[in-house]
Amino acid sequence: MTHDHDLVLRPTAAQTEAALNPPPGRNGGDLVVESLAGLGATTVFGLPGQHALGMFDALRRSDLRYIGLRVENNAGFAADAYGRVTGEAAPLLLSTGPGALTSLAALQEARAASAPVLAVSSQVPTAGLGGGRHGYLHELPDQAASFRGVVKSVHTVRTQSQIPSAIAEAWTSALTVPHGPVWVEIPQDVLLPETRIPVVTGGDTFPEELPPRPELTAVAADLLTRAERPAIVAGGGVVRADASKKLRQLAERLQAPVVTTFGGKGAFPWTHPLSLQSWLEDRHTTDFLEDADVLLVVGSGLGELSSNYHTFKPRGRMIQIEADLGKLESNHPALGIHADARLALQALLETVGERTDPSAPERVRAVLDKVRDRIAAQELTLEQDVLAAVREALPPGAPSFWDMTILAYWAWSAFDAKAPNTMHSAQGAGGLGYGFPAALGAAVADPTHPVLAVSGDGGALYSVAELATARQYDLNVTWLIVDDGGYGILREYMTDAFGAPTATELTRPDYVALAESFGVPGVRTSPQTLAADLAKALAAPGPSVVVLPAVLRMFAPTHLG
Repeated sequence: MTHDHDLVLRPTAAQTEAALNPPPGRNGGDLVVESLAGLGATTVFGLPGQHALGMFDALRRSDLRYIGLRVENNAGFAADAYGRVTGEAAPLLLSTGPGALTSLAALQEARAASAPVLAVSSQVPTAGLGGGRHGYLHELPDQAASFRGVVKSVHTVRTQSQIPSAIAEAWTSALTVPHGPVWVEIPQDVLLPETRIPVVTGGDTFPEELPPRPELTAVAADLLTRAERPAIVAGGGVVRADASKKLRQLAERLQAPVVTTFGGKGAFPWTHPLSLQSWLEDRHTTDFLEDADVLLVVGSGLGELSSNYHTFKPRGRMIQIEADLGKLESNHPALGIHADARLALQALLETVGERTDPSAPERVRAVLDKVRDRIAAQELTLEQDVLAAVREALPPGAPSFWDMTILAYWAWSAFDAKAPNTMHSAQGAGGLGYGFPAALGAAVADPTHPVLAVSGDGGALYSVAELATARQYDLNVTWLIVDDGGYGILREYMTDAFGAPTATELTRPDYVALAESFGVPGVRTSPQTLAADLAKALAAPGPSVVVLPAVLRMFAPTHLG
């Protein structure tokens, strides 16, 4: 009997000839770029360094497009966004020691947001692996240890023959749900020497799907069918699994109101009669979800932000569909279903019964009215007008990338993303500096849409060097910088907690003049002219900067009292 896995494809005569006589002048770095190209990569991000020069030299002999940023962490953010937008593993090429470590914050965000990033770094020569202290430049006792707690998997290469398999294994890991960043490290003396290993021509990998267990979806379908007050929390897993249409079908069949998490923006239509939008940091929404007799949570771990800072205490039965096993029932007891959101929602659609509940849209409107009344009582017209101006200026299909800044915190709750996978922020790990370099990565991934980046002046100072990157590659990114002269949200937090802020005030440059010094057009705007200035900048090809001097305030929290 012959089994499929016993079949071996025989090379053609031309393939045999090419394998026996590989072209001269190739090194270990060629095996890296050939492996990436064989797996389907078309673009790589990174920053060269002395130990990694073998990889970068090999780029000259490949068809891969290289996008070089000015700071490794920013290169990581750009790769993160490329992975979010395309769903492909985004290669990130880095050097040893300081170059590698500088990417850690970006990789933490990619892990928290399940963005597939394949980081390939150099290492000290093989003699220095395993903790031997030879005093090599950039040497760490155990470089891989710095990444094990951050990425999904770590792969250390010791010989050239290991490179194709290590890259393929890492690629599979990055694209196995839940997606995430992976780390491959290759010693300098493996990358640099000439290689006689044949050109890497194949590399197909097949990440395994994660279907739900049928006995669990049967129980879940029964609970939802018999529920009197079902509700749904849709997280980032719905967006990443491209399951928004299935979510809508299920919600409509069950007449179940839906709230999206900040990572799940766009997973459900904002103006749908069953949409509770994204007002998770509001006690009215929290009360509504607590009152559900069956709550379906899809693609969310109900972490700090998604649970109104852990004040959410469900009283009914909870069903949790989650691809990350570590998040399953990590915060609340539930019928835990370890599965990809798309496959699990499909299974529910095949088995769940149809409910009728004419009161559901009315109950949704009542909650949203209470939320609006609460916000209106706080006299935050400026903040709402600024956010509305951004929405007006941004074309419906254009992606936006938001840094950790007050306007972004407003957007998490109050911004209509219009479509799934178009609004992204650093709320997974919460590091500064994400917005602009991430937007650059998105513009590389899809040059057919303008891309918006939103930062405060504090976060902008993390990323100003990438104005050179935007200009060098002529990327269609408009950068909105809300300049309030400091770390605005920390200023507010400290004033509320201690009566006065400390270490929050910043001396900053003239951002318009700074942008123009890079050859990037800049304009200073006002709340009244923001929509027009932003729309004009977004419509113009290439990069641009719009600066809004404004001190914005946050709406009052509801989790403290």
